[in-house]
Amino acid sequence: MIQVILNLIAVIIILVGTISIFEARNISKKLFGFGDQNSSTAILKIVGFIISIIGLIIIKINI
Repeated sequence: MIQVILNLIAVIIILVGTISIFEARNISKKLFGFGDQNSSTAILKIVGFIISIIGLIIIKINI
């Protein structure tokens, strides 16, 4: 039962990471209305990638 719950949490983490990768431009426009949006977009994409990797590691360890 705990494994199923951890897998669901890991899938949600991967989903959040993937959304932050694909919607980085829109998120940076909403959060940062002015300034350098290109660097904030790149940072959001890198953070999304790292979050997705963490979710995959949780699933891999849990199996």
